[in-house]
Amino acid sequence: MAEPAHVPFAVRQQFEALGPLRPIRRGSLSERYMKCNKPGCACAEDPDARHGPYFSLTRTIHGRTQSRLVEAKQAEMVRDQVEAGQEFRAHIEAYWHVCEQWADDQLDAPAAASQEAAKKGASKRRLKRRSSARLTRS
Repeated sequence: MAEPAHVPFAVRQQFEALGPLRPIRRGSLSERYMKCNKPGCACAEDPDARHGPYFSLTRTIHGRTQSRLVEAKQAEMVRDQVEAGQEFRAHIEAYWHVCEQWADDQLDAPAAASQEAAKKGASKRRLKRRSSARLTRS
């Protein structure tokens, strides 16, 4: 796809701010400590004795919440991916904003040009009606 002749600086700047290619994730990572419900286990009585941490990656797909357990050794990597995804989303929103401003400017440009022409006293060309061949009489 060819790039438009004039891309505003703000649009180029936001596009470049999207950053390098990297793995990103939507959703959130939570840390949980759980009770096991085994008779005699200390986790039933003492909150500090609960089992864990267990890490859970949660996100919504097609309106449904899906969760996935993540190993403790992978939790930091997944947390970084989620944070990168949140940053990416913020950059995308900013990119949308400047692109929509650019599009609005394009919509307003013809209106501004016609207002300028009206100030200068220009008039629109009017079409002359021509009689059709059937209506002309000899």
